[in-house]
Amino acid sequence: RTRKKHLRFARSPVHDWGLYAMDRIASGDMVIEYVGEIIGAQVADEREKVYETQVIWSIYLFRTAVENVVVDATKKGNVGSDGLVCGRVINHSCDPNCTAKIITTNGEMNIVIYAKQHIGLGDEITYDYPFPVEQDKIACFRGSFKCRGYLN
Repeated sequence: RTRKKHLRFARSPVHDWGLYAMDRIASGDMVIEYVGEIIGAQVADEREKVYETQVIWSIYLFRTAVENVVVDATKKGNVGSDGLVCGRVINHSCDPNCTAKIITTNGEMNIVIYAKQHIGLGDEITYDYPFPVEQDKIACFRGSFKCRGYLN
């Protein structure tokens, strides 16, 4: 159940780039680890402003449920078999096929993406982003049957 999954990094109709299954993935299987630099929430807020001034359009800040812990994969992340960064490009869906779980291994926090259901060959890997509810809404363009219309 921990065998390395064959994944492909490619253009997505959802947003920019996405991650695709190149094998069938069973429900409950680990898909990939979301890897980046572990930073505090205040540092993440500061970096987000800097990234925006640098016109970095794809900002990858994974805000965890653990107080004051954010994983920044904007400039650091995991690399797929093709040499391209993979885990950070998983797109949002209001009806995702994966879920993100925080696990601790040897005293270190890890964000692991697990399949919520069977994922077929060529299916895009998605999860529901853990964005806090905010007044300023970020539109969701996924268009699934269960779409909320926004990410937060």
